[in-house]
Amino acid sequence: MSEVTAVAGEQIDIDQRYALACRIAREAGRRAMSMWRKRDTLTIEHKGLQDVVSVADREVEQLVRAAVSEAFPGDAFLGEETASEVGEGIAHERVVWVVDPIDGTSCFLNGMHAWCVSIGVLIDGEPAIGAVYDPNSDELFHAARGRGAWVNAARMRASDARSVRDGVLGVGFSHRVKTDAFVPFLERLLTQGGMFVRNGSGALMIAYVAAGRLIGYYEPHINSWDCLAGLVLVREAGGTVNDFLAERGLLRGNPVIAASEGFYSDLVGLIEGTTRAG
Repeated sequence: MSEVTAVAGEQIDIDQRYALACRIAREAGRRAMSMWRKRDTLTIEHKGLQDVVSVADREVEQLVRAAVSEAFPGDAFLGEETASEVGEGIAHERVVWVVDPIDGTSCFLNGMHAWCVSIGVLIDGEPAIGAVYDPNSDELFHAARGRGAWVNAARMRASDARSVRDGVLGVGFSHRVKTDAFVPFLERLLTQGGMFVRNGSGALMIAYVAAGRLIGYYEPHINSWDCLAGLVLVREAGGTVNDFLAERGLLRGNPVIAASEGFYSDLVGLIEGTTRAG
């Protein structure tokens, strides 16, 4: 039976939206993959330092938006490629779809496999649904509030790591922040015997945290469309995440911290420089 949330007289069906998010994530991934195979023909634009966009990003976002609009015409939509058209009022909408059509565009355009489709849904201001589809491995990481987290049909659980030595940490970085806000963290991590990986897709690495493949993920600034789906995945997989939506994070972005429950506080300590080496 579908869970229906009543908000100010409006019935919001979580399960129907969850099913749609999973379906269109796969459909969007297949469309993106068809364009990846002919990526040498795509028109590419530069939005900023190390920030590119192609016609594939725009076409895939439009596919997702059209599907959402047809099924739930009253829902709001925040996509990476059209975010500049959205006003602050979207944060007060009852249902908001938050979408990155191709997270990891640079990897996509350069023939690498570290990219995905990320679809998150906010319901009444809270992350409620997440679907991250990796068409290269045909893995759909998905979750909805109170329903657990899954990769395809298999249940996911976050790692039981308790220290930096218990696995590999995912990290991300963009030139929206200064390097001196990030490099000291890496030094502390390495000094304490930890190791890190950066694959170019924050959404995919956060999904790996939910799947127990990474012990955590940290990025000093990330946009909501890159991580909102992943926040749901990690929570439902038994992990811990920070309050990403604080201080207007939906439109302005924020740091993101996601980790196994036992490692989260140590990761925060590493970021803040308060964890002792040894």
